[in-house]
Amino acid sequence: MQSPYASDWDRAESPRRGRFWIGLLLGVALGIASLLIANRLGGRRFAARITVSDAPPRYRLVSTEVDTTGSGVDSSRRNAIVRAVDRVAPAVVTITVTQRRQRVASPFDDPMWRYFFPEFPDIGAGSLQPVESMGSGFIVSPEGLILTNEHVTRDASQIVVNLPDGRSFQGRIVGEPDAQADIALVKIDGERLPVAPLGRSDDLMIGEWAIAIGNPFGFLIGDAHPTVTVGVISALNRDFRPSATEGRVYRDMIQTDASINPGNSGGPLVNSQGYVVGINTFIFTQGGGSEGVGFAIPVRKVRQVMEDILHFGEVRHNFWTGIHIQDMNRGIAQSLGLSSDRGAIINRVEDNSPGAKAGLRRADVIVAVDGKPIATYRDVQDEFAGAVVGQQVELTIVREGKQMTVRLTLEEDPSSGRSRG
Repeated sequence: MQSPYASDWDRAESPRRGRFWIGLLLGVALGIASLLIANRLGGRRFAARITVSDAPPRYRLVSTEVDTTGSGVDSSRRNAIVRAVDRVAPAVVTITVTQRRQRVASPFDDPMWRYFFPEFPDIGAGSLQPVESMGSGFIVSPEGLILTNEHVTRDASQIVVNLPDGRSFQGRIVGEPDAQADIALVKIDGERLPVAPLGRSDDLMIGEWAIAIGNPFGFLIGDAHPTVTVGVISALNRDFRPSATEGRVYRDMIQTDASINPGNSGGPLVNSQGYVVGINTFIFTQGGGSEGVGFAIPVRKVRQVMEDILHFGEVRHNFWTGIHIQDMNRGIAQSLGLSSDRGAIINRVEDNSPGAKAGLRRADVIVAVDGKPIATYRDVQDEFAGAVVGQQVELTIVREGKQMTVRLTLEEDPSSGRSRG
């Protein structure tokens, strides 16, 4: 017997149940279709992104390079230093010198032994062996005249000059290098060569730009293109003996903190206008490298030496002043009414001498030479050391209690037997 409740429910809900299942089937179908369409469209978008870039969009790199061609940016970078280097660097050369030196044979002369014991003394006899060294120089005439240091070319049996443009020349020493001033002239056979213009060193200012150009460590780099270092003029009129074993004393040197390293010797020291103001010569160092203190020969002295070598074949240090001086003392100072006995007094002036022409007199007291204070007769001698014929020296003197300045032009010593030119 069928339940009335059951039979009545079945009959009443039958139409609703059919509509339910139809809606459910339609919903499932629509859902599946939507998923398929969404996946297909999403795949297209992903594929499009991969085509544009291999990296996710938020990680794309943006170039920071700026094209300065034809813009004002490039011209603004060409400051005074760049222009000065452009003007001088083509004339800066590398000088390779072959010397014949005494090489002493040693039972310990083995590369491995020398690596661990570089200071071990040599033992035994040896022979002359070719040794190469390297320095710098700069061309001062289109025909190939080159200025450098005397210690760069000393004892040279062969000189090879390499230009920055790759050309190589055999060089020869002109005249007699000035060992006292450490200046030498080298000549190569060339035409229309680039030239480094010579400037002035008398008006240098402490703190102004200084540019050292040369070929430091050229034997390691193997490149004739010069290296540039920049600093300032640190001091002027420095007198210096590089070492206790060095015979010469450098006077009136330019001090700079532009780095000067082995191989820079003979290269130019340049101001911000592109003029050579000195020859880089040596450094103050305790470890063998640059420590920020370098010295250059002022171009004023370089000109004098170069002119002497070109005209006379050597530098004329046998100058004549015609004045005779002695030390001051307390008694002389008191007799002259002076409060200090520092200085050197002139006790005689020869007739028609450079001293007489400068207006110097007996009893004049020299208290400074070229601006450097004088305490004794020996100081005057030291300041005149290294001077050359034709050089003009400024003397500060005290005459009758008044201080004044006179200019003394050095002449060749008539007792030398040479004719004056």
